[in-house]
Amino acid sequence: MPTRYRDRLQQDSRGCIVLTIDTEERCLLMYPIAAWEEIERKLAALPSFNPAARRIQRLLIGHATEAELDGHGRILLPPLLREYASLNKRAMLVGQGNKFELWDDGHWQKRRDEWLDDESNLAGDLPDEVKSLSL
Repeated sequence: MPTRYRDRLQQDSRGCIVLTIDTEERCLLMYPIAAWEEIERKLAALPSFNPAARRIQRLLIGHATEAELDGHGRILLPPLLREYASLNKRAMLVGQGNKFELWDDGHWQKRRDEWLDDESNLAGDLPDEVKSLSL
């Protein structure tokens, strides 16, 4: 974990994070413990008789694993999560506001290139909330 994030995670979450799978991409989601607890409450409140809601609950909560940063800012990833995201040698950590995404570097580069190629075609499909952003 880069130092600038490590210090903040130590302050806000005592170095404790929760890892789970992303259900749309082959990457892992990493949340500070406080952010994850809020998400977990929202997931648990979803209707249990709705098949799509149960699927999300099973996948996100079922794969959720607590981890702590060691003294060098490293995280021990469980084999099941490493395998899901195909994490081997090089990884890419992508900040996403309240969470991080952890990608296999090669897979990240491939998807990033695809998204950049598709960007010009997606302008009409953007939600109104995104269209109104001034960057």
